[in-house]
Amino acid sequence: MALSGFDIDAPRWDQTTFMGRVKHFFNITDSRTALLPDSRLDEAKALVESCRAGSIPPGTTEEQLHYAKKLYDSAFHPDTGDRMNLIGRMSFQVPGGMAITGAMLQFYRTVPAVVFWQWVNQSFNALVNYTNRNAASPITPKQIGVAYFTATSTALVTAVGLNLYTKKAPPLVARWVPFAAVASANCVNIPMMRQQEILNGIAVTDENGNKLGHSRKAAAKGITQVVISRVTMAAPGMIILPIIMQRLEKYRFMQKITFLHCPLQVMMVGMFLVFMVPAACSLFPQQCSMAVSKLEPELRESITSKYGDKVQYVYFNKGL
Repeated sequence: MALSGFDIDAPRWDQTTFMGRVKHFFNITDSRTALLPDSRLDEAKALVESCRAGSIPPGTTEEQLHYAKKLYDSAFHPDTGDRMNLIGRMSFQVPGGMAITGAMLQFYRTVPAVVFWQWVNQSFNALVNYTNRNAASPITPKQIGVAYFTATSTALVTAVGLNLYTKKAPPLVARWVPFAAVASANCVNIPMMRQQEILNGIAVTDENGNKLGHSRKAAAKGITQVVISRVTMAAPGMIILPIIMQRLEKYRFMQKITFLHCPLQVMMVGMFLVFMVPAACSLFPQQCSMAVSKLEPELRESITSKYGDKVQYVYFNKGL
């Protein structure tokens, strides 16, 4: 097949539909890509950039181009093109998330264990949030520190407070405390880590990628969607799994293998995350849109005065 003029950035699946986005994120959140060496990822990046420049190496197949783009999307930031740190990549969400979430669900009874695992989880989340931010809006080390401290404190206060409050509640209620802490912390961690976007606005473009300005309302919309996605990602495993474990632990054979409860929960969380990571990332389009009429008055007037009615919507990367 002739590959001249091949558009490597054209989506393989329809990004306007939920199922199209699910297929896309199943592709780029493939945990196997996290095992590849940096040299292999750099080779993929070089091939993608060559294709963009219109110079496809002889003998390259379409499948090789698609695989290179898969590796590129899984490991390089969409705004900067820089290789992302391993732990912050979405392809590491399943192995990283299953280990930490499994531990949180297992060690929820004592305050020291709750404090330790909530701290580990928020450290992990902070790195993921920073890695997947909209890089067009830089954030200072001080702001990163404030965001990390605020989110971690929120998670600890929620977890420890509810842990003490639920001492006399049904056992199942206590098992849901980790999810309450994770959900509340996400509502703080993500906006705080991306506060520059809220304060100064996020870069918005027209459908052809021409920059039109910065919008705080667009930033708020994108960040809200990311918060919803992250909470949705964690919800099934952290809500359903405690119910399953509550019932399983009543059986005698489970009471004899308590040392396997944590590994069992880690594996079951992994089964949930394999599906929930791509599904949650797919709830909203990556390239978010907003009607010009809903933008800030000054930006709306600027766009209207320059383009008239030609630009009805602006577009921006909402992050992950």
